[in-house]
Amino acid sequence: MDKLILEPYTAQATRWPAAGRHVLAQFDAETIVVYQAYRPSIARHAALHRRLGGPEFSFGRMSWIKPNFLWMMYRSGWGTKPDQEAVLAIRIQRAGFDAILAAAVPSSFVPELYPSQEAWKEDLQRSDVRLQWDPDHDPSGAPVARRAIQLGLRGAMLRRFAEEWTVGVEDISELVAEQREVLRGRGDRELVIPQEEVYRPADAEGARRVGIDRWGVE
Repeated sequence: MDKLILEPYTAQATRWPAAGRHVLAQFDAETIVVYQAYRPSIARHAALHRRLGGPEFSFGRMSWIKPNFLWMMYRSGWGTKPDQEAVLAIRIQRAGFDAILAAAVPSSFVPELYPSQEAWKEDLQRSDVRLQWDPDHDPSGAPVARRAIQLGLRGAMLRRFAEEWTVGVEDISELVAEQREVLRGRGDRELVIPQEEVYRPADAEGARRVGIDRWGVE
Protein backbone atom coordinates (compact mmCIF):
# COMPACT_ATOMS: atom_id res chain seq x y z
CA MET A 1 0.00 0.00 0.00
CA ASP A 2 1.19 3.52 -0.75
CA LYS A 3 2.31 5.39 2.35
CA LEU A 4 0.15 8.23 3.58
CA ILE A 5 1.04 11.68 2.31
CA LEU A 6 1.56 14.02 5.26
CA GLU A 7 1.22 17.80 5.44
CA PRO A 8 1.17 20.42 8.23
CA TYR A 9 -2.28 20.83 9.69
CA THR A 10 -2.19 24.64 9.45
CA ALA A 11 -1.54 24.52 5.70
CA GLN A 12 -4.50 22.21 5.14
CA ALA A 13 -6.97 23.95 7.41
CA THR A 14 -6.91 27.06 5.23
CA ARG A 15 -8.11 24.98 2.25
CA TRP A 16 -10.94 23.16 3.98
CA PRO A 17 -14.52 24.47 4.05
CA ALA A 18 -15.28 26.09 7.39
CA ALA A 19 -18.85 24.79 7.56
CA GLY A 20 -21.22 22.37 5.89
CA ARG A 21 -21.28 18.61 5.36
CA HIS A 22 -18.15 17.47 3.57
CA VAL A 23 -16.12 14.29 3.18
CA LEU A 24 -12.50 15.19 3.95
CA ALA A 25 -10.18 12.38 2.90
CA GLN A 26 -6.90 11.36 1.32
CA PHE A 27 -7.58 9.85 -2.09
CA ASP A 28 -6.22 9.37 -5.58
CA ALA A 29 -7.79 8.37 -8.88
CA GLU A 30 -8.48 4.79 -7.74
CA THR A 31 -8.46 4.65 -3.95
CA ILE A 32 -9.48 6.47 -0.77
CA VAL A 33 -8.21 6.12 2.81
CA VAL A 34 -10.49 5.48 5.79
CA TYR A 35 -9.55 5.08 9.44
CA GLN A 36 -10.46 2.68 12.21
CA ALA A 37 -9.11 2.20 15.74
CA TYR A 38 -8.81 -1.15 17.50
CA ARG A 39 -6.99 -2.92 20.26
CA PRO A 40 -3.40 -3.68 19.17
CA SER A 41 -3.94 -7.40 18.55
CA ILE A 42 -6.69 -6.76 15.97
CA ALA A 43 -4.61 -4.05 14.30
CA ARG A 44 -1.53 -6.31 14.08
CA HIS A 45 -3.53 -9.02 12.32
CA ALA A 46 -5.04 -6.51 9.89
CA ALA A 47 -1.68 -4.94 9.01
CA LEU A 48 -0.04 -8.36 8.57
CA HIS A 49 -2.81 -9.80 6.39
CA ARG A 50 -3.72 -6.51 4.67
CA ARG A 51 -7.36 -6.90 5.62
CA LEU A 52 -9.57 -7.03 8.70
CA GLY A 53 -10.22 -10.42 10.22
CA GLY A 54 -8.76 -12.91 12.63
CA PRO A 55 -10.16 -14.55 15.77
CA GLU A 56 -10.76 -11.29 17.65
CA PHE A 57 -12.50 -9.37 14.87
CA SER A 58 -16.26 -9.88 14.59
CA PHE A 59 -18.08 -9.68 11.28
CA GLY A 60 -21.30 -9.97 13.28
CA ARG A 61 -21.05 -6.44 14.67
CA MET A 62 -21.35 -3.05 13.01
CA SER A 63 -17.96 -1.54 12.22
CA TRP A 64 -17.56 2.22 11.70
CA ILE A 65 -15.19 3.82 9.19
CA LYS A 66 -14.11 7.45 9.11
CA PRO A 67 -12.36 9.10 6.13
CA ASN A 68 -11.40 12.15 8.20
CA PHE A 69 -8.19 11.68 10.25
CA LEU A 70 -9.00 14.34 12.85
CA TRP A 71 -12.46 12.90 13.40
CA MET A 72 -10.79 9.54 14.09
CA MET A 73 -8.41 11.29 16.51
CA TYR A 74 -11.31 12.88 18.34
CA ARG A 75 -13.19 9.59 18.66
CA SER A 76 -10.14 7.62 19.79
CA GLY A 77 -8.65 10.32 22.01
CA TRP A 78 -5.58 10.34 19.76
CA GLY A 79 -5.22 6.59 20.32
CA THR A 80 -5.58 6.67 24.11
CA LYS A 81 -9.08 5.25 24.66
CA PRO A 82 -9.42 1.57 25.69
CA ASP A 83 -9.52 -0.81 22.71
CA GLN A 84 -8.71 2.10 20.36
CA GLU A 85 -4.99 2.35 20.99
CA ALA A 86 -4.02 1.17 17.50
CA VAL A 87 -5.09 3.29 14.52
CA LEU A 88 -5.32 1.80 11.05
CA ALA A 89 -5.26 3.64 7.73
CA ILE A 90 -7.20 1.38 5.37
CA ARG A 91 -6.97 2.12 1.66
CA ILE A 92 -9.99 0.93 -0.30
CA GLN A 93 -11.18 1.21 -3.86
CA ARG A 94 -13.04 4.43 -4.59
CA ALA A 95 -15.72 2.40 -6.34
CA GLY A 96 -16.24 0.51 -3.09
CA PHE A 97 -16.46 3.69 -1.02
CA ASP A 98 -18.96 5.15 -3.45
CA ALA A 99 -20.99 1.94 -3.24
CA ILE A 100 -21.01 2.27 0.55
CA LEU A 101 -22.27 5.85 0.26
CA ALA A 102 -24.95 4.78 -2.23
CA ALA A 103 -26.27 2.18 0.22
CA ALA A 104 -26.12 4.45 3.28
CA VAL A 105 -29.21 5.24 5.33
CA PRO A 106 -29.12 8.06 7.91
CA SER A 107 -29.10 6.96 11.54
CA SER A 108 -31.82 9.52 12.27
CA PHE A 109 -34.98 10.45 10.36
CA VAL A 110 -34.53 12.99 7.54
CA PRO A 111 -37.91 14.27 6.32
CA GLU A 112 -36.41 15.53 3.06
CA LEU A 113 -35.52 11.95 2.14
CA TYR A 114 -38.41 9.91 3.54
CA PRO A 115 -42.17 10.42 3.43
CA SER A 116 -42.61 8.96 6.93
CA GLN A 117 -40.80 7.61 9.97
CA GLU A 118 -42.02 4.14 9.03
CA ALA A 119 -40.47 4.31 5.55
CA TRP A 120 -37.15 5.42 7.04
CA LYS A 121 -37.20 2.64 9.66
CA GLU A 122 -37.86 0.02 6.98
CA ASP A 123 -34.95 1.32 4.91
CA LEU A 124 -32.74 1.40 8.01
CA GLN A 125 -33.49 -2.24 8.78
CA ARG A 126 -32.78 -3.33 5.20
CA SER A 127 -29.55 -1.46 4.67
CA ASP A 128 -26.10 -2.71 5.69
CA VAL A 129 -24.78 0.87 5.93
CA ARG A 130 -25.60 3.55 8.50
CA LEU A 131 -24.65 7.18 7.96
CA GLN A 132 -23.98 9.83 10.57
CA TRP A 133 -22.99 13.49 10.21
CA ASP A 134 -21.41 14.74 13.43
CA PRO A 135 -19.63 17.97 14.36
CA ASP A 136 -16.06 17.88 13.13
CA HIS A 137 -13.35 18.83 15.62
CA ASP A 138 -10.05 20.64 15.51
CA PRO A 139 -6.88 18.89 16.77
CA SER A 140 -7.52 19.96 20.37
CA GLY A 141 -10.96 18.35 20.30
CA ALA A 142 -12.98 21.57 20.08
CA PRO A 143 -16.03 21.30 17.77
CA VAL A 144 -16.14 23.30 14.55
CA ALA A 145 -19.04 24.30 12.28
CA ARG A 146 -18.13 21.74 9.62
CA ARG A 147 -19.71 18.28 9.80
CA ALA A 148 -17.77 15.01 9.46
CA ILE A 149 -19.11 11.75 8.08
CA GLN A 150 -18.85 8.29 9.59
CA LEU A 151 -20.27 5.13 8.09
CA GLY A 152 -21.31 2.00 9.95
CA LEU A 153 -20.96 -1.27 8.03
CA ARG A 154 -22.48 -4.65 8.77
CA GLY A 155 -23.38 -7.89 7.05
CA ALA A 156 -22.49 -8.28 3.39
CA MET A 157 -21.23 -4.70 3.10
CA LEU A 158 -18.71 -5.22 5.90
CA ARG A 159 -17.50 -8.40 4.20
CA ARG A 160 -17.09 -6.60 0.87
CA PHE A 161 -15.23 -3.75 2.59
CA ALA A 162 -12.76 -6.14 4.21
CA GLU A 163 -12.41 -8.83 1.55
CA GLU A 164 -13.14 -7.17 -1.80
CA TRP A 165 -12.45 -3.45 -1.61
CA THR A 166 -9.49 -3.19 0.77
CA VAL A 167 -6.20 -2.81 -1.11
CA GLY A 168 -3.90 -2.04 1.82
CA VAL A 169 -3.72 -1.56 5.59
CA GLU A 170 -1.17 0.57 7.42
CA ASP A 171 -0.81 0.71 11.20
CA ILE A 172 -0.20 4.41 11.87
CA SER A 173 -0.16 4.19 15.66
CA GLU A 174 3.42 5.52 15.85
CA LEU A 175 2.48 8.57 13.79
CA VAL A 176 -0.53 9.16 16.02
CA ALA A 177 1.59 8.92 19.18
CA GLU A 178 4.28 11.23 17.79
CA GLN A 179 1.81 13.88 16.71
CA ARG A 180 -0.15 13.58 19.95
CA GLU A 181 3.01 14.64 21.78
CA VAL A 182 3.63 17.46 19.30
CA LEU A 183 0.11 18.71 19.94
CA ARG A 184 0.54 18.50 23.71
CA GLY A 185 3.90 20.19 23.74
CA ARG A 186 3.77 22.76 20.95
CA GLY A 187 0.17 23.04 19.83
CA ASP A 188 -1.17 22.66 16.30
CA ARG A 189 1.34 25.03 14.64
CA GLU A 190 3.80 22.15 14.16
CA LEU A 191 1.25 19.36 13.84
CA VAL A 192 1.65 17.12 10.76
CA ILE A 193 -1.24 14.90 9.71
CA PRO A 194 -2.38 12.98 6.61
CA GLN A 195 -3.12 15.31 3.72
CA GLU A 196 -6.84 15.61 3.00
CA GLU A 197 -9.04 17.34 0.46
CA VAL A 198 -12.79 17.51 -0.12
CA TYR A 199 -13.93 14.26 -1.72
CA ARG A 200 -16.83 14.09 -4.18
CA PRO A 201 -18.31 10.71 -5.14
CA ALA A 202 -18.80 10.01 -8.83
CA ASP A 203 -22.59 10.03 -8.44
CA ALA A 204 -23.66 13.66 -7.89
CA GLU A 205 -27.23 12.66 -7.11
CA GLY A 206 -26.00 10.12 -4.60
CA ALA A 207 -23.90 12.80 -2.94
CA ARG A 208 -26.96 15.00 -2.60
CA ARG A 209 -29.01 12.14 -1.18
CA VAL A 210 -26.59 11.49 1.67
CA GLY A 211 -26.33 15.20 2.42
CA ILE A 212 -22.91 16.12 1.04
CA ASP A 213 -22.77 19.87 0.39
CA ARG A 214 -21.39 21.37 -2.80
CA TRP A 215 -17.88 22.75 -2.50
CA GLY A 216 -15.80 24.29 -5.27
CA VAL A 217 -18.32 23.11 -7.88
CA GLU A 218 -19.63 25.60 -10.40
